[in-house]
Amino acid sequence: MAGGTRRWRLAGAMVVLWLASGCVVDFPPDEAQARLALLEEEDRRMDAAFDAVEVRLLGNQARMHLWQELEQRHGQVSAIQCQVSEDHLRGMANLLKRQEEKARAQRMASAGTVLSSAFQGAMSR
Repeated sequence: MAGGTRRWRLAGAMVVLWLASGCVVDFPPDEAQARLALLEEEDRRMDAAFDAVEVRLLGNQARMHLWQELEQRHGQVSAIQCQVSEDHLRGMANLLKRQEEKARAQRMASAGTVLSSAFQGAMSR
């Protein structure tokens, strides 16, 4: 029986150590509960603040994408406008050149008529 008593003492010592370690008592003190409540409230506030920051960042990111798209489209439109303007100005220059040639030809023709009239008038005298 000496071995049985020894086992009971060892088991008793283990139970005492287990109780002393705090494994059985799982209830936090009142101040710990109050601190936990404060930390949970702060956690909720921080989550709300992070959510607001995330919404702002996503909004700003969307705004940046919009401005980049507008910049790209503006560049495309400007390139098209430059090409159209260049073609139009070349057409205007060609038309002006043809009109000047036509006006020169008409002046030459009328000058030739005036000269021939003057030549005929001088010959008939």
